[in-house]
Amino acid sequence: MTDFPLARAGLKTWHDYILRSHDKQVLWDMLDPDVVFESPVVHTPQRGREITFKYLASADKVLGGPGFTYVGEWLNETSAILEFTNEINGISINGIDMITFGADGRIVHFKVMVRPLKAVNMLHQMMGEMLQKMVG
Repeated sequence: MTDFPLARAGLKTWHDYILRSHDKQVLWDMLDPDVVFESPVVHTPQRGREITFKYLASADKVLGGPGFTYVGEWLNETSAILEFTNEINGISINGIDMITFGADGRIVHFKVMVRPLKAVNMLHQMMGEMLQKMVG
């Protein structure tokens, strides 16, 4: 069995942030300056730390919280796929975070996929509102 130390170290930092501290400085520090973020509600990849930070910080507020749980984890040398569930406004959400780490352990690519469609539509609306609050 391979341990995948790079992916495990990156995941430890991610889990400490998303499941415990929610410390925005930790989130900022774990993102590579050239990170690419792919969202189920945005048609094109978002490039750069600033925009990725805004999306992930917003997702933490919208999708995170007491019901948010990771229910599966798959690793290779430099990346992880984390399956999550939550329920918001009576809608069951199921999705995955696909995270790739650079040689320095920072996140270089983050892709989120969500189902079912009504969950995607609800998250699209809620994320839009949260992003407006962060910008305004």
